[in-house]
This record gives sequence, C-alpha cells and structure tokens, in this order.
Amino acid sequence: MALSPVPPVPRFRSGSGRICLDFMRTLRLRGLDGATEELDTPEALTAWVVQLGPYPDGTVVPVPSEAVLHQAREVREAVHALLTAARGDSGPAGCPTHERALLNEAAAMATPMPVLDEHGTLTYAAADPIGAVVADIARDALTLATSPVLERVRACSGPTCAAWFLDMSRPGTRRWCSMDTCGNQAKKTTWRTRNPSGTTA
Repeated sequence: MALSPVPPVPRFRSGSGRICLDFMRTLRLRGLDGATEELDTPEALTAWVVQLGPYPDGTVVPVPSEAVLHQAREVREAVHALLTAARGDSGPAGCPTHERALLNEAAAMATPMPVLDEHGTLTYAAADPIGAVVADIARDALTLATSPVLERVRACSGPTCAAWFLDMSRPGTRRWCSMDTCGNQAKKTTWRTRNPSGTTA
C-alpha cells in the first residue's frame, strides 16, 4: 500500500492567535542573542503571505520590490512598538508618534476582500495581495492594542523564545507559545533535570 505523502513543514511559525503577532514572529528571537530576520528577501515576504495570508491555494502573490519589503518590516516594528507601549503603564497612547502614524497610514489601505463563490465558500482576494495583508496586520494591531483582550497577550516562557501570543485559555495561565515546540522542550528539560541518569527509575 502506498504511503501518504508527508505534508510540507511550514516555513514560518503561526498560531499566536492574531495575525499581527504572527507577523512580529518573523524577527525570530527578538531581543535575544541570535535574533534572526526571516523576512530577509522580497521572496520571503511573498512566502509569508502565501502561507499565512487569507488567500485560497493557487493565488498568485507577486514578489514585491525591496522598497515594499522595507515598508513591511517597518510596519512590523511599529506593531511591536505599539503593543509594547499598550502593555505598559502608558497604554496605547505611549506609542511613539512615527510608529503610530505609520500604522494609521498602513491601516487606511485596502484589506483583502471577502468573496463568496458559487459553492457558498468564502474566499479572499486583493489587487495587491501583499499590501492588503500588511494593511490587515496594521488594523489588527490597532484593534488589539485598544481591546480588553490585550491583557491576554503573553510572552512565551521558553528561555530561547521571544514569541508573543494571545492566551484565550479559560484560566488564562498558558505559558508557552506552542506545546509542540517550547512547551515540549520545557517538559524534556524538566525531565532531564529530575532524571540526570537518563533513567525512569
């Protein structure tokens, strides 16, 4: 019997609960040694939009210019500045002027358009697929920064992770960005600490 093909491993991490937080993750290990820029080329930005954008499979997402890539990374850093301020004592009003203006400008652009097809399936389309997703990211960040659910934004407890996520668990005590990655690694580390001999006895 033929084996089913193994699905490809996603290039970018997702699952934070908000698209703006997923986009922030493209600067991996932010603030830590070994921080890595994942949006290092225009092709990488296209790949992110293809993987995490709302468009149906087969949507052509053109490779952007270097200028568009630079603007997308600027929006990402503005998202981080806004949410950092919003989680602090000053609240969203503490967002720096330049970053606030940048997010407002990006949010004013067209976002992906919902389209209902003949089968009753809702899909999304845009004349500028990348620009529309960046606009959606900016709107999501502005909404999150001024929403009561902001208090549910957490930083992963993994010592080698800097990802933020939205904790919508009932008790609100989630510690890891993902149990499959940081949570599982923490459990392994705890087990090794308690069992230095490597045995279960």
